[in-house]
Amino acid sequence: MLKLWKWYQNCLAVHPVKTQVLSSGVIWGFGDIAAQTITHSTAKKKHNLEDDKKELMINWKRVATTSLFGFAFVGPVGHYWYVGLDRYIRSRLLMQPNSLRFVASKVAIDGFIFGPLDLLLFFSYMGLSSGKSVSQVKEDVKRDFLPALILEGGIWPIVQVANFRFIPVRYQLLYVNFFCLLDSCFLSWLEQQQDAPWKKWLKSFLYLEEEKGQGG
Repeated sequence: MLKLWKWYQNCLAVHPVKTQVLSSGVIWGFGDIAAQTITHSTAKKKHNLEDDKKELMINWKRVATTSLFGFAFVGPVGHYWYVGLDRYIRSRLLMQPNSLRFVASKVAIDGFIFGPLDLLLFFSYMGLSSGKSVSQVKEDVKRDFLPALILEGGIWPIVQVANFRFIPVRYQLLYVNFFCLLDSCFLSWLEQQQDAPWKKWLKSFLYLEEEKGQGG
């Protein structure tokens, strides 16, 4: 394991973008396999599937599609995002590295810009790549984006505080990608819920609060 880590560090030092792209694609592919496994398990319990329908059949096309998202978007964009964000906070805002303001600013900018963009592109890409029409994808995004953004909004800031405070910039995307293994499982579970009552309640509650604010 130590040799593997040293090999990865060497690759990252020599070819940073290529290494981030390849590692992101591989990790997101494994994340989708884990997500399909968990989704199958929960569906089996929920619908009481018969023994001959209990066997897990991995959808390798979906794995490849998810892995491609890691290769084409998460890897290259994530690399330049974390490097650029660190450079911007240091040189433009002139904040002391690892200070409270430094970390808080990174978490806020990442949460308001990169997080929602990543989530929106993921839902849209996965929908279109599965053969859904643009109108179907729009409906899925309307149904899933806001609940996912709210639920993830309570977790990712904590993850990113540790990331921006303790992890060197060159390893920050790798750190985030490993948490995306769990996030893939969560997003698959969220999609499986479809029009679950809690989703409708959450959105209606938010709209009600918004109407109250406008009325006040």
